Amino acid sequence: MPARNDPPAGQVADQLLVLLQVARTGRYTTAARALGVNHTTVARNITALERALGGRLLVRGADGWELTSLGRRAARAGESVSDAVDRLVAGDTEADPVTGVVRMTATDGFSAYVASPAIARLRGEHPELSVELVTVTRVATHHRSGVDIDVVVGQPSVQRAKAVRLGEYVLGMYGSRDYLARHGTPTTVAEMSEHGLVYFVDSMLQVNDLDAPRRLVPGMRDALASTNVFVHVEATRAGAGLGFLPCFMADRHDDLVRLLPDEVTERLPYWAVIRSESWRRPAVAAVVQALLAEMRTRRPRMLGLDGPV
Repeated sequence: MPARNDPPAGQVADQLLVLLQVARTGRYTTAARALGVNHTTVARNITALERALGGRLLVRGADGWELTSLGRRAARAGESVSDAVDRLVAGDTEADPVTGVVRMTATDGFSAYVASPAIARLRGEHPELSVELVTVTRVATHHRSGVDIDVVVGQPSVQRAKAVRLGEYVLGMYGSRDYLARHGTPTTVAEMSEHGLVYFVDSMLQVNDLDAPRRLVPGMRDALASTNVFVHVEATRAGAGLGFLPCFMADRHDDLVRLLPDEVTERLPYWAVIRSESWRRPAVAAVVQALLAEMRTRRPRMLGLDGPV
């Protein structure tokens, strides 16, 4: 019986680790930097592993490389290899499983006031953990290359991913004390509609749930529009108009006054969307748990129940 021309087991193990890094980053170049090799070496390892396993492991997606069905099975094998290496390196000591890089996206406000303190506390317990946090405001997709956790506004509709409800927050209409002294304080929705709105750029708003002020206060014209919620807060404080702001951000400033809180308000959920291959990583699960704990701790502030700081 002729001998099979299989590659050595050690070579396949190395190739599985390369595939795992591409799966986590979504790009050959990023994976190459993490592994300390060049782009060509990564590509050569992936090609060799596909030849050994008899099928495609990766396909191009909108945001980078995505795993095929065979690729997901191979990546799980790569995780086992990676875990075994970690245990071997740790020797007799208990290896901390919460290590490595976790990549996540979230909105500006959530990143600053929820994710940052949550991650800081988590790193105090697990110093080998590193988190890359990209601030965006967009809807979740069923897969996003190179991202372990997507924190989004509104309930996501995704496949092949785990969705975790983190909690809720409230937005309201605010004006600065100086602005209201100069232009008057609206006492009805009709009066409020005569003021300019500080909010997101309507044509660039990707999250339908965030279109509340134009629904709650019909006819209100844009005064200053930006893609960044911190600009909304500072423009409102500067008197550019009335700002529809997250209460957990606006209530930090005693120069801002909330207007018509019973009539002009919106309560929205934050969700975390975690890629299926990422959820099995202890570091990713630990970050999600830290975000949940932070949202529970900050719940009164997130819901605008505390009032100004």
